[in-house]
Amino acid sequence: MRVTTTPPGTPITPASPTTPTTPTTPKRRRALGWQLRFGILALIWGFSFLLIKVGTEGYAPFQVALGRLVFGAAVVAAVLVVKRERLPRGALTWVHLAVAGLFLNALPFSLFAYAELTIPSTLAGICNAASPLWGMALSLVALSEDRPTRRRVAGLGIGFLGVLTVLGAWQGFSGLDFGGTAMALLASLSYPIGWIYVRRTLARHGHSNLSLSAGQLLIATVELAVVTPLFTSLPTHFPMVPLLAIVALGALGTGLAFLIQYGLVSEVGPTTAQMVTYFVPVIATAAGVAVLGESLSWSTPVGAVIILAGAALTQSRPRERSQK
Repeated sequence: MRVTTTPPGTPITPASPTTPTTPTTPKRRRALGWQLRFGILALIWGFSFLLIKVGTEGYAPFQVALGRLVFGAAVVAAVLVVKRERLPRGALTWVHLAVAGLFLNALPFSLFAYAELTIPSTLAGICNAASPLWGMALSLVALSEDRPTRRRVAGLGIGFLGVLTVLGAWQGFSGLDFGGTAMALLASLSYPIGWIYVRRTLARHGHSNLSLSAGQLLIATVELAVVTPLFTSLPTHFPMVPLLAIVALGALGTGLAFLIQYGLVSEVGPTTAQMVTYFVPVIATAAGVAVLGESLSWSTPVGAVIILAGAALTQSRPRERSQK
């Protein structure tokens, strides 16, 4: 079993993506090839960190996260209605979805928004790339079927060496905002915690991926709708550019991106689809530097490459030897 991870903004579907809901139904031909949709997905997720930064320039972090969920849930719910599917039923299922929505959406969305008050969007995007490393470490403890191998342990060590490189450990972390960086790393840790939880609780509940993900987003929206008024006040004015950034972040980065990813997983399989994770920090870094004019030291891209190499190693499997 592999520990897969997903960039922020995407509901991680509890049901196995390799098992179609209706196996006997022939696949419909898609207007766009999977390679093009793969590239679009990487661009959407890569620019999400830039959109978070722009959103926080006009609104409080909790408001950015809540707006993101509102517009993302609206897109997925609309598709649910069009496909005439229903939300999950059962009190226990909704309890599990509430926990999943907290760790996969409400908490990391809020942490990334707070983090980008004090750190560049480029650093936030690179911190998110550590998510597969957290997932690998946690799965060795929480998932009994995951066995440590030399390759995975080596990838884990290489990945965390990359994190130290990004943070400039040899310089004593000088010039680093510890609070913002810690929140970004905690956000990247939140995703695998949520993923492991849904694997243990919702993997075989019989609901479709779309139904479970819509429920997850909706209940995460409710969670933040309760918390946000406790820590923020209603804006007296609504800056247009940050508002548009939040709308795009939710509708594209959370809603549309999930639908694209779901289609990719069903068409080319989870292994190929999850490779988009490795393009996200590259695009996030390029967007932050080119659009926002953020500064970039040599250790940031070098550390990012090391992190991605380690993450790829933890997700890889040795080739099976052919039997003679």
